[in-house]
Amino acid sequence: MGYSILGLIILIADIYAIYQVLTSGASTAAKLIWTLVILLLPVIGLIAWLVAGPRGGAARI
Repeated sequence: MGYSILGLIILIADIYAIYQVLTSGASTAAKLIWTLVILLLPVIGLIAWLVAGPRGGAARI
């Protein structure tokens, strides 16, 4: 039961991350790459997106 709850949490977080990627101001190529990384490597892709993903609305210096 514990693993199924963890899996559900990861699934929800991945769906949220993909939604954020697709609605971000990033280029189409960046959106495609991030979406594929999140789909192919759900846990590692989510962590990578949280650390280095596209930031919609945040000004980069």
